[in-house]
Amino acid sequence: MTLRLCAVLALSLLAGCASDPAPTAQLQLTEEALQQAHAVGADAEQEDLRVAEAGLAAAREAFAREEYREARMFAERAELDARLVEARILTAKSSAQIAELKSRIRQLRTELGGRP
Repeated sequence: MTLRLCAVLALSLLAGCASDPAPTAQLQLTEEALQQAHAVGADAEQEDLRVAEAGLAAAREAFAREEYREARMFAERAELDARLVEARILTAKSSAQIAELKSRIRQLRTELGGRP
């Protein structure tokens, strides 16, 4: 009976001490997402981009302390923030292009004698 109890305690202790794997792939994904946000035109002045970069820095710090679960959570959040920045920039660019096309269409209609 005590042998079983010791075995159960030892297993639960080992399970409690088991750590998450190092989130190196997630950190790489986050770095790539930030690079992509920069590539589409994000700049350091954007608050959302600063939040994403701060999240990556926090993930790296947690990684250095070998707190892998915390590092993964920071990195995932930073990746999503970077992707949000990218999506907002692309949406704004698309909206500007649509507005320009509508303006050109109105101009062409006016030149052709149609209604604006």
